[in-house]
Amino acid sequence: MTDIKNAETTPKASPPPTGRGKPASRGSAATHRTTLLVVLVGLILAVALFLFMVTRAPVETRPTTLGFSLNSFFIWLGGLSPIAQIPLVLVVFAAVVGLLLLLIEYAPRAGKGYFWLRLAACFVIPVLAFMLLRPYQNAVIYVLGIAIILGAILFYADYRSRQGAGYLFQLILFAAPAAILLLLGLVYPAITTFFQSFFDKTGENFVGLENYIWTFTNPEGFWSVINTLIWVLLAPTIATAIGLAYAVFIDRAAGEKYLKVLIFMPFAISFVGAGIIWKFVYDFRQGDQIGILNAIVTSFGGQPISWLSAAPLVNTLLLVVVFIWSQTGLAMVILSAAIKAVPPEQNEAAELDGASAWERFINVTVPGIRSSLIVVLTTIAIGALKIYDIVAVMTGGRNDSTVLAFEMVNQQQRFQSYGHSAALAVVLFVFVLPLIIFNVRQIRKQREVR
Repeated sequence: MTDIKNAETTPKASPPPTGRGKPASRGSAATHRTTLLVVLVGLILAVALFLFMVTRAPVETRPTTLGFSLNSFFIWLGGLSPIAQIPLVLVVFAAVVGLLLLLIEYAPRAGKGYFWLRLAACFVIPVLAFMLLRPYQNAVIYVLGIAIILGAILFYADYRSRQGAGYLFQLILFAAPAAILLLLGLVYPAITTFFQSFFDKTGENFVGLENYIWTFTNPEGFWSVINTLIWVLLAPTIATAIGLAYAVFIDRAAGEKYLKVLIFMPFAISFVGAGIIWKFVYDFRQGDQIGILNAIVTSFGGQPISWLSAAPLVNTLLLVVVFIWSQTGLAMVILSAAIKAVPPEQNEAAELDGASAWERFINVTVPGIRSSLIVVLTTIAIGALKIYDIVAVMTGGRNDSTVLAFEMVNQQQRFQSYGHSAALAVVLFVFVLPLIIFNVRQIRKQREVR
């Protein structure tokens, strides 16, 4: 009886997991290396065909297409009335999304029918995508070759996946729309901007580092760099310090909610609106003053000052004040929530040890909200790096008040100098890159702690 009871109470060993009925040998290291090798060779062939398609000389004048393309669809759509455009776009969008969701739902299932569904989708979708986009004319052989290679790579890698057939197909199909939008809207423009920075204003003649030399020697480029550094050093530090002070003192004040709403309100105002408001504060004119600063100056017997023309650096510092005014509310809200999350037992223990209020703040509160401080500092710093609206509204970049983001747009739109604009964009990216790397490292450290 004892043996029978022990046998009944002993948990049964669960069978080893398998990838949707596939043999375990396919998940071996050798098979994985073979799959990677095949995928790598296929990608090299696809890239080679794409380069041949780009560099070859055109032979025919009639483009290769399915009879219509996305370009022709949007041209046709643009000829319709606005009332008809909106429902048609929604219908097409819903059809594409529905087809993708249908494939994501049914393709990973086991069975011969679903196998052929995956096989057909792997080849048909790339061919249709290339033919609809029609990136290059008269390249049907290259288009079909690239599409077939990409489809074969997807099907082969999916079929030999460790998680089972259909896993990679589902994953890639689900992530493809977002990946394509990122490639077309972010990666491709970044690469072309980098190469454009080595060409002249027309984008035809290679000039090497001449545009970068102009950035650091020409007054417009030089002051845009100096002012951007001032913005990114002063604005996050001061806004975070004031926001932290507000968070500490307002949490102890009566009417906390109302005070926080009043301080947070400037953050809800656009930079254009904030620039217009503060332009009245700095207003300069002869006679009756409507600007607050000059009204104060003249009330004490002084002469009105053209604050936004005061160079060097004075007008830049006054513009930074506007940005700090608009960002302090954000810092206060985030840091107030972080302070309330600090365990009260730590402050109580420090108080019992005889620590003063300042010592408790420095040694308990600040370390407890360190991650929130980093988030606020980096967020405001990135906003300061890409500031455009305040400068455009208040000074238009005159009197050495320009910044990188404004001068980048100014060189492209006003002077049609694409090389200078691209060089300024690259310099701006170099300034932003350390903040991105720092944020990534902090996120990794937090994950390791968790």
